[in-house]
Amino acid sequence: MAEVQTVTGTIDSSELGRTLVHEHIFVLSEEMRQNYDTAWDDEEKIADAVAKLNDLKDAGIDTIFDPTVVGLGRYIPRVQRVAEQTDLNIVAATGLYTFTDLPHQFEHRGPGLLVDEPEPLVKLFVRDLEEGIADTGVKAAFLKCAIESPGLTEGVERTMRAVGQASAQTGAPITVHTNPRTGSGLVAQRVLKEEGADLGKVIIGHSGDSTDLDYLSQIAENGSFLGMDRFGIDAYLPTEPRVDTIVELVRRGYADRITLAHDAACYIDYFTQEEKAQIQPNWHFRHISDDVIPMLLDKGVTEDDIDTMLVKNPRRYFE
Repeated sequence: MAEVQTVTGTIDSSELGRTLVHEHIFVLSEEMRQNYDTAWDDEEKIADAVAKLNDLKDAGIDTIFDPTVVGLGRYIPRVQRVAEQTDLNIVAATGLYTFTDLPHQFEHRGPGLLVDEPEPLVKLFVRDLEEGIADTGVKAAFLKCAIESPGLTEGVERTMRAVGQASAQTGAPITVHTNPRTGSGLVAQRVLKEEGADLGKVIIGHSGDSTDLDYLSQIAENGSFLGMDRFGIDAYLPTEPRVDTIVELVRRGYADRITLAHDAACYIDYFTQEEKAQIQPNWHFRHISDDVIPMLLDKGVTEDDIDTMLVKNPRRYFE
């Protein structure tokens, strides 16, 4: 058992239930929104998010982990208004989302830099975890960083090492956005381990974009969870090979290292709602419940395996 911070308060890990470990409520650029989106209606967006999350709850999901951090438009007051109107548990994150550089506020601050001080990112992440995010009263429950095709740039490495240090200091688990085509999940494991993070409390996100069973098995053998978390984003990999990969991983004995999600959002400003529905018609919160789980069961994955991936593994992430 462990305490888990949600947007509406603390729950026991046993109360997480069926959990999707990588979903977003709002992904947007607040600067672009405030300066250029003249049609934005906060009430409308909140109502739409509430309806989508209540529908997800009706589909049998009890909790989502929302890794929307700085760089993806995290704004907790808006998320709080959504959380107040749904029985779905929403678990918030801290961290920084960058594929290359740090925000300019950190360019000259840090060990050996113009303002020579301990890594300031660590202080911010720990504050979000232990004291709360801004003045919202909401505490982050896990950490998030990213490593993409540019690799371990200076900004990415500083962020990742700060996330590792904050995890080692607080015990908070970690989710990493990775690009499996570059093998970056293994790079993330190496760096986080060097900073004292427990790889058993790390989800290597977007592992589901890969069918490379040797790569995926190595990540699992190193102790981390495989984030099979982009169901519905067929542009990266269609559903059937994603399912077949999980079936084989389960056959190899890795069910206790697999987590599931869509990496979907109630609202994302990369596309209009119409474009999203046309380009990626399966990219919605019900795809796993309605389509993926029946496919897994048809291919021989057991109900107990599903329970392990959706319930037991998210609990173990915190416990």
